Amino acid sequence: MIFHINRMTFKFDLSEEQRRAGLDLLRQAGEANPAVQSYVVGPNLGGEFEWGAVYVLEDLDGYWEYLTHPAHVRSEMNGMELIDRFEAFDITDSDDPELGDKIAKLQARNYEEHPELAELVAQVPSFTVPDAEGKQQ
Repeated sequence: MIFHINRMTFKFDLSEEQRRAGLDLLRQAGEANPAVQSYVVGPNLGGEFEWGAVYVLEDLDGYWEYLTHPAHVRSEMNGMELIDRFEAFDITDSDDPELGDKIAKLQARNYEEHPELAELVAQVPSFTVPDAEGKQQ
């Protein structure tokens, strides 16, 4: 199992309607995607971020399906402009010592295949995802 976790803080000048729309995009990314076994979107309690989302995925095939599913792509394409700070990381019960590298390669492949998304990500003031060793980059 892979628990893909996103934490974010919206830009301070967004309307309440824009914030709700951003959270709805995250919920749709979990609800519409058959690779997502379960998910939760809600306030990030006790941390530096406002909101969080957790998507439970079975394996690497599910991870790729999650990344490339239209609902997830839509959440990224329409949601990045709303974000001031974003952090993603993964927790797994796998004993595969190369799983971090494999996930990092899937993330990199996703940005290579969708350069328009990579451009949007580059415009987020603070955007971090783990590298192959699990360190934030």
